[in-house]
Amino acid sequence: MDYDVIVIGGGHAGIEASLAASRTGYSTLLITQSLDTIGRLSCNPAIGGLAKGNIVREVDAMGGQMGKLIDATLVQYRILNRRRGPAVQAPRAQADKFSYSRLAKETLEHQEHLSLFMDTVTGILVEKDGRTVCGVSTGRGHSITAKAVVVTTGTFMDGRIFIGEYDAPEGRLGEERAFGLGDSLRTMGFTTARLKTGTCARVSSRSLDFSKMERQDGDEPIEPFSFDDDIVQRTQIPCWITYTCDRTHQIIRDNISRSPLYGGKIVGKGPRYCPSIEDKVVRFPERERHQIFIEPEGSGTDEMYLNGLSSSLPEDVQNDFIHSVPGLENAQVMRPAYAVEYDFVFPTQLKLSLESKLYDNLFFAGQTNGTSGYEEAACQGLIAGINAVQKIRKEEPLILSRTEAYTGVLIDDLVTKGTSEPYRMFTSRAEYRLSLRHDTCDIRLTPKADKLGLCSPERMQRLESKLDLIAQLKQVLKDSKFDGMNAAAALKRPEIDLDKISENVPEVNKFSENIRELVQQDIKYEGYIGREDRQAERFLKLDNLIIPPDFDYRTMEGLSEESREKLEKILPENLGQASRISGVRTSDISLLLVYLRRRNG
Repeated sequence: MDYDVIVIGGGHAGIEASLAASRTGYSTLLITQSLDTIGRLSCNPAIGGLAKGNIVREVDAMGGQMGKLIDATLVQYRILNRRRGPAVQAPRAQADKFSYSRLAKETLEHQEHLSLFMDTVTGILVEKDGRTVCGVSTGRGHSITAKAVVVTTGTFMDGRIFIGEYDAPEGRLGEERAFGLGDSLRTMGFTTARLKTGTCARVSSRSLDFSKMERQDGDEPIEPFSFDDDIVQRTQIPCWITYTCDRTHQIIRDNISRSPLYGGKIVGKGPRYCPSIEDKVVRFPERERHQIFIEPEGSGTDEMYLNGLSSSLPEDVQNDFIHSVPGLENAQVMRPAYAVEYDFVFPTQLKLSLESKLYDNLFFAGQTNGTSGYEEAACQGLIAGINAVQKIRKEEPLILSRTEAYTGVLIDDLVTKGTSEPYRMFTSRAEYRLSLRHDTCDIRLTPKADKLGLCSPERMQRLESKLDLIAQLKQVLKDSKFDGMNAAAALKRPEIDLDKISENVPEVNKFSENIRELVQQDIKYEGYIGREDRQAERFLKLDNLIIPPDFDYRTMEGLSEESREKLEKILPENLGQASRISGVRTSDISLLLVYLRRRNG
């Protein structure tokens, strides 16, 4: 074989997949259509957010790169939902998009065992057995062999962009789509469909009137995304907030027939939770205004991103409705908004390891699987890269449970339930979100990374030191008194926090703010977390009941036909996954449990 692993695509999934494979010592080739667009932030120039920030920290805890990239290139940092409970708090940062992309490429170039190659992959090579993938073919006629292949094509597989009456075969504005691979996958038997996403216009900051907008500054101090960093010192740039108005909405209504979204040119389903401005106006006619965030694209550029004004309307209409927004009356549009439609592979055709059920050694990750977002792509890329290596090693794949990571929730949702629209992660999708806080990702996941060879000794030493400090502070609180009671018990009262306790227990001040906050959340929510843990134990019992790959559902008497069809289509790997398939009855799961126990003796 020319390489151990080939990764197709240089987006956020491709970056993590190629780094994970190469960092474990396996020769890896990343093939991308353009070496100049590796790690491009195609849409919003930001990393993190609700649930997404947790995913970034999970990626970092498992040896990934995204957290380090954003720490080094952020221009504004905020903790979202700071006034709400810890289960829904998350970090988010605006990125200097050009620095982020440059640093991503630099990181790949300097990684041992990793090579980069600029070409377009047009087909997948399969062994004579018709079952085992062994490499790729490219547009320039290369056949490159490998022991495993990871597909991370993003929006480029048969991508087409739309701006009003204009459309072009591109995966991003000005960048040619990937030809051939979609046809190759369909010929191999994969079921694909179309999805739609989009991005907003960019305008010149010099043409904006910020006096008509609300200023939004970042938080200080900056808490690093990466667990390797103690502190991040960056000069922060403000964002701004403005709102659409009646005139904005009227311009859009008057021109809605010119939208390819409503004119029938776009057939792919768009993201429900991030609709275009024309979608908002049509679906929510009672709303008098919609919030618009004016976000910097970086410290070295004049471009500003109009977050909330995604559109596929013609450029003349875009100019008109942009100029109707307070503060944007004289905005100079530098890049228009556009929609992009692309092929994705139905993720129910994948195992929980992200390996194909149809072909051995072929993995899929990122928007190719129907997700939306840099963070969702990155965590899939990391898992696919890890499991490509595990397959080569002939070792068990890394499968994260819903109880231990948002990454586990995302992959289980995709593989078990599938998706008909771009999938976006939310805290509400996780049943055990109090246990999946962003500040505990390293405690849950770094030991796994260590076993896989993706964790440095220094990282493990930091984790062991952190665990020791947590234990020390909890012991201090148990051994101290406050208001006539045990300080740890007093901390559970809503009106009491560690700052108040530290007035009587000065030893508390010896610990860092991060350790104090983590311990405070652990103790305050101890009862809720304990209840989640008990639920998780019951959940894991079902997940530990493995369904053999050759299990014949036709032998089960009394199984409903609907459940049989769903089970044969998804081929769940365990009873827990089977119980989460839409349309499978609870009574059929009980019947399946009986058959599995009988089979296992």
